[in-house]
Amino acid sequence: MTSNGNVHVITHPLVQRKLTSARDARSPSEVFRRLLAEIAMLMAYEITRTYPVDPVEVKTPLGTATGTELRHGITLVPILRAGLGMADGILRLIPQARVGHLGIYRDETTLAPVVYYNKLPPDIAETDVILIDPMLATGGSSVVAIDAIKQTGAKTIKLLCLVAAPEGIARLTTAHPDVAVYTAAIDSHLNEDGYILPGLGDAGDRIFGTL
Repeated sequence: MTSNGNVHVITHPLVQRKLTSARDARSPSEVFRRLLAEIAMLMAYEITRTYPVDPVEVKTPLGTATGTELRHGITLVPILRAGLGMADGILRLIPQARVGHLGIYRDETTLAPVVYYNKLPPDIAETDVILIDPMLATGGSSVVAIDAIKQTGAKTIKLLCLVAAPEGIARLTTAHPDVAVYTAAIDSHLNEDGYILPGLGDAGDRIFGTL
């Protein structure tokens, strides 16, 4: 993993190989869904590496062993709809995690992101939060999502995305310098329509086969 300030690029060979396959336009929806889930699970393994733990004793068939348990609960917050495909993969690794949901759309007049659905666990502030979205493009949705999460009192928030654009990173780190960004790649730039280049296309459409 390489880091620049609060932005971290996960360079693990398995993550990068699966990302390469996910970028491939020839990958059908079922393959793309599987790849996103697998990449998210591998990335979650990396970003939880430094999470605090407490000792706990368990009885084995032959005695007692001292192990560990996570000190804080974890809440996953996928941004609808594309984030759902990544949440499933992380839940395989952290099945005890809670899941909140944020739905965000872009106002056609102002082009500003608007939260249309907000369902977060009532005690989310007591947990570590992982915000999930495959793409960090303009950064508008992520900034608004973090605004909504912070309104609950949550303090420890990380953003997990597959691919990020420099424009989105700049916007998010300016608005929320305390939120760490974890991505598998920082691509070149955004095109005139706000898509990441070279990117991997519209993640939601590729996940759900609505191309």
